[in-house]
Amino acid sequence: MSEHRAHSGRSDPIARLLALRERPVRTIVGLMTGTSVDGVDAALVRVEGAGPGCGVELLAFRTYDYEPPVRARIHSAFEGTSRALCELNFLLGEALAEAALAIIEDAGLTPAEVDLVGSSGQTVHHVPRGEGGRGGATLQLGEASVIAERTGLPVVCDFRTRDVAAGGEGAPLVPYVDYLLFSEPGRVRCLQNIGGMANVTVVPERREDVIAFDTGPGNVLIDHVARALADDPDAIDEGGRMSALGAVDEPLLRELLAHPYLAAPPPKSTGRETFGAALAERLIARHDERRLIDLLATVVRFTADSIADAYERYILPRYAVDEVVVSGGGVHNATLMRRLAERLAPLPVRTLEDLGLSSDAKEAVAFAILANETIAGHAANLPAATGAARPVVLGKIVP
Repeated sequence: MSEHRAHSGRSDPIARLLALRERPVRTIVGLMTGTSVDGVDAALVRVEGAGPGCGVELLAFRTYDYEPPVRARIHSAFEGTSRALCELNFLLGEALAEAALAIIEDAGLTPAEVDLVGSSGQTVHHVPRGEGGRGGATLQLGEASVIAERTGLPVVCDFRTRDVAAGGEGAPLVPYVDYLLFSEPGRVRCLQNIGGMANVTVVPERREDVIAFDTGPGNVLIDHVARALADDPDAIDEGGRMSALGAVDEPLLRELLAHPYLAAPPPKSTGRETFGAALAERLIARHDERRLIDLLATVVRFTADSIADAYERYILPRYAVDEVVVSGGGVHNATLMRRLAERLAPLPVRTLEDLGLSSDAKEAVAFAILANETIAGHAANLPAATGAARPVVLGKIVP
């Protein structure tokens, strides 16, 4: 029976999708590969219903690290040939499929007991709208057909693309999920994610009042400098302990905070093209190599202060915020979190764990929910957040 459910849809995939749409409860794998390029976040989620009022239960979560050769190929593909992109697309499809099957096994289930996979894909390039006077463009790799073939499950992928086609930035997309999960009568919450980049969703009581945008750099700059400092391609600023030892370069910090992205009004999005390896390498090249610890302290401060700057410019003048709830890998950097709390005081700064959820799992869970909304036929972008001309159903479905 299990094998039949997992694979019978291959003979009539459209019938399986129609039946899936009618299910009151769906079990979904959410896969997230972020700008940090460190691995695949996989969440197994049970979703009851769709839209406002849907119920969400996290069954299992785990991060599956990329093997060093895979990580190296991703980084090389950012400036690679069309063949390199083509090969990487299928290589990542295999890695994503393995992560999906592994999280299902970790939860004690079989693919036959799962309904769907939602995969963010690995962004290898993103062109913001208006750059060069044209509309935006975006490319995510991680071939969904490979995921579907290996798991026997339908896959929803390429969530960003439809929003970009509708005139939006294609990001951030998690705000729709933030509203579903965290809106509360009479309260305004800021859901601040610090992943490879940093983004915020302001969640008031009414959906039409939600705004969201990328605040700027997250962990990517910090990671690059930490690796140069430690001379280790896998090094990070674990717990913020290295950056806590450095002295902030105040003139450089002022220079970084004058970056034009920070002054651009939302809706807006950014990526490693702006706050990634190229910027990190320029900063490292001009810095005394004996004092890279100070550069690390400075980019950690820059990340925290750029987030606070966004609140001061675009959020606090408009909203009476009750609390800031932080998720993503940045919550583990105590130096970063301490500075953020100082800058946002007296606003309380909490982590997602304070609400009984996992900071690390949040975005993988979000892509499971977005896949659920796609199957339900619900538009899941927020034009006020992305700049799209209209709400659209996100994603492509591989049956």
